[in-house]
Amino acid sequence: MATTASQEAFLQAFHAEQPSVTAEVFGRGRALDGRSSYEILCDRVAGSRRVLDLGCGDGLLLECLAREGDRQLAGVDLSAESLALARRRPALSGARLEQGRAQELPFADDSFDACAAHLALMLMGEIEQVAAEVARVLSPGGVLACVMGGGAVGGEAYARFLGLLRSTVTNLPAAQRIPALGDGRTRSRDGLDSVLGPAGFSAVDWETIHLDLSGRVGQVWTAVSGMYDLGPLDRATVERLREAFFAEVMDMTTPGGRVPCAVAMHVATARLR
Repeated sequence: MATTASQEAFLQAFHAEQPSVTAEVFGRGRALDGRSSYEILCDRVAGSRRVLDLGCGDGLLLECLAREGDRQLAGVDLSAESLALARRRPALSGARLEQGRAQELPFADDSFDACAAHLALMLMGEIEQVAAEVARVLSPGGVLACVMGGGAVGGEAYARFLGLLRSTVTNLPAAQRIPALGDGRTRSRDGLDSVLGPAGFSAVDWETIHLDLSGRVGQVWTAVSGMYDLGPLDRATVERLREAFFAEVMDMTTPGGRVPCAVAMHVATARLR
């Protein structure tokens, strides 16, 4: 099992090279009701005046949160490069943006009414400590709202990509494989309850949505190739994977050139008792 330090070192190195990749991939995705996963998360903390974005990346979620006026916003992230992009967003000129770890949040007790995390909690080690820190900085009754990845949907392009990826990385040396990231308990309702309950949170409200990332084959490749697994691969291996993916999805491409691609995502909400 990879240590938290090695996990965090990998994530920092990956986002130093691709500081806005998460927003670029998922910012254009839409659920069946037309909302992005960022907008869904914003709706889960609607009415909260003091909001922390845990793993804020380049600030897209915070920018969405800023649309509800009169808010005190803060974000924390491991990546200095991602935070530099967040600081360039005019809507975040008044936000407090800190480089730091979720296990040691640089905020006082009872600082926030809500904490949101978009595809971040699932990557974190020492998850009980993260839960304790979030509980510490939230006021009683405060909301924790998270979006976590849930995998492929049916036989669409993302499912086929994952099959190709598995066959590509299976026999690669350790230097070309990513460390195990996060804690698997965050990817199920019961598992997340087992983490958050002891920290003082209510039972988790859990919803699974499908996010549509369909588009032309190049757009879909850009989306699926933003995965962490490709980070350690050399260019030749990535190019072979790209060519195999283009060939793999030819039979599902519509006459108009559209490739169907959807990912499952879990939206979890809990309230501090």
